[in-house]
Amino acid sequence: MKQIIIDGGKTLNGEILISGMKNAAVALIPASILCDEEVEITNVPNISDKKALINIIELLNGKVTEKDHTLYLNTSTIESKTIPENLASKLRASYYFMGALLGRKRKVEIYFPGGCNIGNRKIDFHLKGFQLLGATISMENDKYIIEANQLKGTSIHLDFPSVGATINLMLAAVKAEGTTLIQNAAKEPEISNVGELLNKMGAKISGLGTNTIKIEGVNYLHKASIKVLPDRIEAGTYLIVGALIGEHLKIKNIIKEHLEALLSKLQSAGVPMEIYDDYICISKAKNLSPINIKTLVYPGFVTDWGQPITVLLTQCNGKSILEETIYENRMAEVPFLNKMGAKIEVEGQTAWINGPTPLIGTDVEATDLRAGASLVIAGLIATGKTTIKHVEYILRGYERIVEKLTNVGASIQLIDIE
Repeated sequence: MKQIIIDGGKTLNGEILISGMKNAAVALIPASILCDEEVEITNVPNISDKKALINIIELLNGKVTEKDHTLYLNTSTIESKTIPENLASKLRASYYFMGALLGRKRKVEIYFPGGCNIGNRKIDFHLKGFQLLGATISMENDKYIIEANQLKGTSIHLDFPSVGATINLMLAAVKAEGTTLIQNAAKEPEISNVGELLNKMGAKISGLGTNTIKIEGVNYLHKASIKVLPDRIEAGTYLIVGALIGEHLKIKNIIKEHLEALLSKLQSAGVPMEIYDDYICISKAKNLSPINIKTLVYPGFVTDWGQPITVLLTQCNGKSILEETIYENRMAEVPFLNKMGAKIEVEGQTAWINGPTPLIGTDVEATDLRAGASLVIAGLIATGKTTIKHVEYILRGYERIVEKLTNVGASIQLIDIE
């Protein structure tokens, strides 16, 4: 078991380089299964979710070579084997093997996907879409069995613009016969990143970044290379850190268009920033104005930023409101922030944050990935020592977080305990 220990109150100055996007990488790796040759994926973040996905690829008889931040995946010999619970349950993104294996081998056997407990994240949209494409679905205990003699293009309307369902159905439809339309599709950048890889392989996908994606089925996908986009969630996390304790903190390797919803809120709060095409310089605001935030699907304020920015709201002068509209369990960090001295009241999926309140270091626990990130931020601005338990959640999505923060002046360490 690992813990993060932070001695708070240090001003941060220097440069933080943003890694490849977790939410893109965890979809691109399973997408490689559709290739009949070899796939190269560059700028892959070194996070625990990546390791879990590689383990599944190798279980399915694929070959993976890793060098620095590049993966070389040869799935020409892939087999449709049962993906066991001990692998599938490690991360939510294991469900992308459903669409990829269905598209490539016409059969999938996989146990329930895992991931953070942030609310009711059913995969009904995925399963309904697979059925519309011609698949049959059965269950044995906690195992899905999805198979099809033939996949045929169809029109699929998503009741909600789900990122996971959009990607999964795109993967399943790439080698289906005929044309598939995914309507009310999600627009997140990771979807375009996956679609770009598939198109480089020879797929015929149009409408990426819009709410209607069109896929014309093909029989063969050749070798291709793709670069993982910069992680906008990681960038946003460090921007929030800079807004609280930064001194000309430079956040590099960003795509500013992906950050517009967050930057708008930080500007409204009075955070001083210098915004360039691929980096942002940010400093601590002397007086933070209260702001109201409502999480939305992209290009709105992404739900993954809600927990980290809650810490910033504790330092605003007055009452701020955070309304979570995507998941019903996105505020698990609040009791720990209140334990540190915050004044946050939660009713349903809305939080009222009264500030500013000084935070005092204490023992806390990460309950999910972004809750863990919020506790890291809280520890960085708190007086005294903060010990964060269950940091495995944090390491799922933030590459070298301790090293990156140490390099800009934080007093933070990752320790192993028995």
